[in-house]
Amino acid sequence: MFRTHALWLFGLAFLVACVGACVAPVTPTPEPVPEPTPEPEDPPPSAPPEDLKALAEGNNAFAIDLYKKLAETEQGNIVISPYSIRTALGMTYAGARGQTAEEMKKVLHFTLPDEKLHPAFGATAHQLQGGKDKPSEPAVPESDQARLRRHLAGNNDPFRLNVANALWGQKGVGFRPEFLELNRKNYTGGFRQLDFAGDPEGSRQTINRWVEEKTQDKIKELLKRGDINSAVQLVLTNAIYLKAAWARPFPKGETKDAPFEVTSDEKVIVPMMQLPQADFRYLATYDCEWLELPYVNQYADDRLAMILLLPRKGRFTVVEKSLTAAAIQDAVGKLSFHYGKVAIPKFQVRTTSQLNSELSRLGMPLAFSGDADFSGMTGSRGLQIGRVVHQAYLNVDEDGTEAAAATAVQMFVSRPPPFSFTADRPFLFFIRDNQTGSILFSGRVVRPGR
Repeated sequence: MFRTHALWLFGLAFLVACVGACVAPVTPTPEPVPEPTPEPEDPPPSAPPEDLKALAEGNNAFAIDLYKKLAETEQGNIVISPYSIRTALGMTYAGARGQTAEEMKKVLHFTLPDEKLHPAFGATAHQLQGGKDKPSEPAVPESDQARLRRHLAGNNDPFRLNVANALWGQKGVGFRPEFLELNRKNYTGGFRQLDFAGDPEGSRQTINRWVEEKTQDKIKELLKRGDINSAVQLVLTNAIYLKAAWARPFPKGETKDAPFEVTSDEKVIVPMMQLPQADFRYLATYDCEWLELPYVNQYADDRLAMILLLPRKGRFTVVEKSLTAAAIQDAVGKLSFHYGKVAIPKFQVRTTSQLNSELSRLGMPLAFSGDADFSGMTGSRGLQIGRVVHQAYLNVDEDGTEAAAATAVQMFVSRPPPFSFTADRPFLFFIRDNQTGSILFSGRVVRPGR
């Protein structure tokens, strides 16, 4: 159930057949996902270490804030990618102005000035995908432990982490060149044009296919039928996909069914994975236990790891409500090697969320209202965030972890607040022929009945 640390991440194909002389009805082949408008190549985004640190700290603070809001209303297992959500909203924030921008900045923990913030996003994504400048050969011989990890992974591609962004705009809308350029340079957010007004369903399917491609088919139907309509002017999307092997895989033969205590009154039997006794980075406190399980990556340097936080019996609610980004950072800094054994369940979690309510309650309601100011996108007001849709997937087994997430921010034309028509008192009615204008029936209802 614990959703704080979710890793976050994304793909597609079709087949048509003919049999004998009778040709079956052929399903139209989907249109290919449109390529972004060609742009000149830029050097990889870069930012100083202090900016990357500030961006990461803000991401972690936002992660805990959003988790707690979701925890107030959601039940059961949850997985989210705060990195994906914050990235999509970072692209959106680039077009926000005035009080709308101030609210978003506070909720999203954007502590850097804008001229540093967006390059830091780009540099972070570049580093996450292995773009950090490293020599082609290790500067020092690879350690025995690193070689062992590569051997244990037993996979030519034990680590994959891909991040992708895209902007999808309504044909004919004049988006400001500087807004599109900022997203292209810092988020590699290519701009594609669709006809939301003329072909809302086709546009929805095009965006969903892009998400599926980027998430290796793990995130499907990010946008549901009806999510795209004539009011949509722009959709900003982020997709992230992770596949990572454990540095120390769990032996499959050691996985055994064992009880899992859902509550003090309910237990279920689950497949429990076991690691033999060894040295692990571990911390025990009054309220909980912390454990780090590193993944293999292309540098074999423990760069990515899963942190597990196990509250003491009866302390889950206390730990969950008191958790902060600073507490996590402090605990991780205190992890040290201890000799012991590990048992965790195999699990798979999938979550779909619409985050309008949570983000509004965190402090940015203006962005979802008719008073929103996103004039940085088109040069004039009139756009608001219609929906922030997020879907995430996480699978943990003996080999490692596969995770994916995608976020879509839909920008709508601002409309008056929806009306509510409730005929709960006497009313009149008319049945009218609209072609001739003739009223064919008329009357009133003062006491409904049959």
